Amino acid sequence: MKIKLTPCLTLEGRVEAPPSKSMMQRAVAAALLAQGKSVILKPSFCDDAVASMRIAEKLGAKVDASPGKVVIEGGFSPKPGEVECGESGLSMRMFAPVAALHNSEIKLTGKGSLLKRPVFMIGEALRQLGVEYIDNKGFLPLTVKGPVQGGNIEIDGSVSSQILTGLITALPLAEKDSLITVKNLKSSAYVDMTIQLLKYFGIEIFNDGHKAFRIPGRQSYSAGEYTVEGDWSGAAFLLVAGATGGYAEVGNINAGSLQPDKKILEALGKAGARVKILSNSVIAEKSELKPFTFDATGCPDLFPPLVALSASCGGKSVLKGVSRLEYKESNRGEVLRSEFGKLGIEITLNGDEMIVTGGRIKGGEVFSHNDHRIAMAAAVAAIISEKPVVIAGANAVGKSYPRFFDDLEKMAGTTGFISTL
Repeated sequence: MKIKLTPCLTLEGRVEAPPSKSMMQRAVAAALLAQGKSVILKPSFCDDAVASMRIAEKLGAKVDASPGKVVIEGGFSPKPGEVECGESGLSMRMFAPVAALHNSEIKLTGKGSLLKRPVFMIGEALRQLGVEYIDNKGFLPLTVKGPVQGGNIEIDGSVSSQILTGLITALPLAEKDSLITVKNLKSSAYVDMTIQLLKYFGIEIFNDGHKAFRIPGRQSYSAGEYTVEGDWSGAAFLLVAGATGGYAEVGNINAGSLQPDKKILEALGKAGARVKILSNSVIAEKSELKPFTFDATGCPDLFPPLVALSASCGGKSVLKGVSRLEYKESNRGEVLRSEFGKLGIEITLNGDEMIVTGGRIKGGEVFSHNDHRIAMAAAVAAIISEKPVVIAGANAVGKSYPRFFDDLEKMAGTTGFISTL
């Protein structure tokens, strides 16, 4: 899908943040492993969330989805065969250890960008737990055959924390207790999110300073009711839109969340935006923005909205943590550099730093590279562009935030702000 966004003189409005796809996928995995019916309220139906529900069905759960509610009857009973993960990196890395709880041979596949994302860290971890594991030279498809034994293992957390999330989701059901020692964990907040969610389902994980995790075996998941919180990753784009284009109030987000992308508030403050935090919403208003420096190593998904913000600040902003971007839906460092260059914004990559020279966004045509966050970043830039911005592959937003363009147009309050070509 190709869309055109016409520059918007004034942006003002309130929208609700989408449900967190990260928390939704974790809740689906926990509900699969619980005996009985779990109810997930305010669910996400983005592409990645739908992929996780299909995986749960393949592994034995019964899923009944309706507007505002998903009921999952747990029952982990996979049969030998193939499980499709769509383009969801979290689902692939989280459900691989879960699938390996069983003694059936299960093949995990994917499509699109997921086929280019490495899986070697899954094999390195699961082989230590007695799992038979085969992959395609470090990429999908991968095949696992358990059962997971439990025990003491060491993993590297520098590329992704998602395999750790999968391990601490699966290992409570192993026969033996487990101890996971982690080196170079970069995204510890995502692991905290997993541990917090597992508590809702009756599981205990003991965290020793994010360097070691002790997991008692022979635990049981308890079915229950879980409400998915709003997504700070999606909200970040809306808040940047308000800070650069006028005024935006984003509801359904909580500043007390464990989600690392709530650090967008810190970045907005450094850039000089006016930010007001309310009980269940945040307001961002335009003011005179200034260049800023921000370390996004622990929240790499913020890079695209941070680039859109930096593009509106006169001068050079420095974003740290570029090494975390290579294995996303695209190589985001290079893609942000090339696509924002088409809009007249210079981006330089220097080791682990991205230097964005803000100024006048000229407009032009960009390609999302089928990366949802690239499409959203370009759309936010279009708000204050001199000329229209055309985004090819705009439908990529369905991966995490299907109604993104509807919400952006609602805040713009201008008929024809967004049109389909």
